[in-house]
Amino acid sequence: MAGYLVEDKRKVTTHRLIQMKQENKKIAMLTAYDYTTAQIVDGAGMDVILVGDSASNVMAGNVTTLPITLDQMIYHAKAVVRATQRALVVCDMPFGTYQVNPTEGVTNAIRIMKESHCDALKLEGGVEIIDTVRKILDAGIPIMGHLGLTPQSINKFGTYSVRAKEEAEAEKLISDAHALEDAGCFGIVLEKIPAKLAERVTKELTIPTIGIGAGGACDGQVLVIADMLGMTKGFSPKFLRRYAELGTVMTDAIGHYIQDVKNCDFPNENEQY
Repeated sequence: MAGYLVEDKRKVTTHRLIQMKQENKKIAMLTAYDYTTAQIVDGAGMDVILVGDSASNVMAGNVTTLPITLDQMIYHAKAVVRATQRALVVCDMPFGTYQVNPTEGVTNAIRIMKESHCDALKLEGGVEIIDTVRKILDAGIPIMGHLGLTPQSINKFGTYSVRAKEEAEAEKLISDAHALEDAGCFGIVLEKIPAKLAERVTKELTIPTIGIGAGGACDGQVLVIADMLGMTKGFSPKFLRRYAELGTVMTDAIGHYIQDVKNCDFPNENEQY
């Protein structure tokens, strides 16, 4: 049964992720937003659990990630941390909590760490937020960067299409990646960029890259759990592989429950006191 389970039960740290890159060991990362799911994800041997601001879409039904609040992200992160023993837990800083100025960014970052007990934070952007990144790192808080398609900037881009296809944007992404590494980030998510560009960035950096729609040369991969388990409908980007069809399984199970209740088949004599 346990062919996929990880034998090394030690707590994953930012240092170990960098070691994994050096040893050419791929990093597995997946989102989770609640205790029950995070317990399963961690128990399966996940290296990194991302408490993503994608909770805005998956958990709250918003069209974008923008509406989710700091309080809501802390709520989700707390639940995930309580369930996790091995994985490194990274929490997204939501839109509006670090873009105003470095001081506000540090204040919000400290609050997330103190209240959720997560291991690290993730911020979207490059040189535009580098002063804030440095200040948060100076406060002793580990940061994972995020470049390429940055969903918090969707209203600026106006589309979720592949980023950095043109030379100027590609060069800026490379420059941003080096700036984040130089500032002290322990890793960078590369979202929906050409595979060759992601490969170049991965080779140039000493910190690991985590890809989502960025090809197989990245040091690791991340997906949204509801997408890869087939719980969401109408979202089928090229990079998404569905490892199960839980939406269908759940619908069938719930349908059978309804049927049993209405037919007086549940509960039976063995299911009552």
